[in-house]
Amino acid sequence: MGLRVQPTLLGLDVADLLDLLGPGARPYRARQIYDALYKRNVADLDESTALPKDLRDRLRAELPHGRLSVDQRFQSGDGTIRYLLKLPADGRTVESVLMPQDDRHTICISSQVGCPVDCQFCLTAQMGLERSLSAGEIVGQVLHVCRENNLDPRNSHCNIVMMGMGEPLLNLPNVLKATRILCDDNGVGFSQRRVTVSTSGIVPKIAELGKAEVRPNLAISLNASHEEQRIQLMPITKKYHLADLMEACRAYPLRPREFLFFEYVMLRGVNDTDADARRVVSLLGNMKAKLNIIALNPGPGIPFQTPDPQRVDSFQKIIMRSLPCYVRRPRGLDIYAACGQLKKMQPESLVTIQ
Repeated sequence: MGLRVQPTLLGLDVADLLDLLGPGARPYRARQIYDALYKRNVADLDESTALPKDLRDRLRAELPHGRLSVDQRFQSGDGTIRYLLKLPADGRTVESVLMPQDDRHTICISSQVGCPVDCQFCLTAQMGLERSLSAGEIVGQVLHVCRENNLDPRNSHCNIVMMGMGEPLLNLPNVLKATRILCDDNGVGFSQRRVTVSTSGIVPKIAELGKAEVRPNLAISLNASHEEQRIQLMPITKKYHLADLMEACRAYPLRPREFLFFEYVMLRGVNDTDADARRVVSLLGNMKAKLNIIALNPGPGIPFQTPDPQRVDSFQKIIMRSLPCYVRRPRGLDIYAACGQLKKMQPESLVTIQ
């Protein structure tokens, strides 16, 4: 949906800020604003006293800051935090998740409110699509989580995965602009190697992503071992066929030390047999790829069941004969924060953290 979002300071790069300041503006002022917004992650430009007060007042009058606010926040017994963040443009809300583990942190962010891709095992799909996020709203999720949890991507092992609500490649211009800001040493400061975008397989956009000078790692949500099965689980396969998706993956221009990541949600009795595993090996075996297995994270209205651990183990062992394969352990199941569970839900058993 192409609903236009009111511009905010968040989402502007240095060139945009120079345009905002107008003819005759000193370039260093634009860099100062950029530094305050992203590198120093201020919640209000009044915190940046290096900027003259009259400039701060002018910016406030011309454009809102764009920072997101917490609508609700839930904490899991495993330390995972699920945020329902309010978007200042229209009050809609979007999900972000922080997954701390030892000295590492992963921030899962959204690219759209809801999702237009009707994957049958995903709660987010039940929402449909409300709208795409602006670059500022994508960056704003990361800034909020970092600010609230005192995370500095320059001094900590911190990763971003665009695996929350939405299909990122259907919002590619904003995803790429957000990535440039997130991965700018003078911006938020993440390494490109620590940012990953996940797609259901929008074939022409995969090629477009590969041409971007600054881009995240690419993960493909596979979830099936053959065309008919994938059509049943991911109807978008009717438009972007599995064979075409695999061809796009083989043609994707990998950087040094880069792998293609594939994700496979295992559904009991549907796509979890040893024969499925062997077919997956045939699909991926000749690629520079890694496979992440996810045993289904259940939710209301999802017509599938989670496979037994022994079935997951057998599947993984077959895959590992040919390519690296990892089982992603669910995080935040008790607060509906795990993969495929983001639907702005508030079970009665959850307690909101104030």
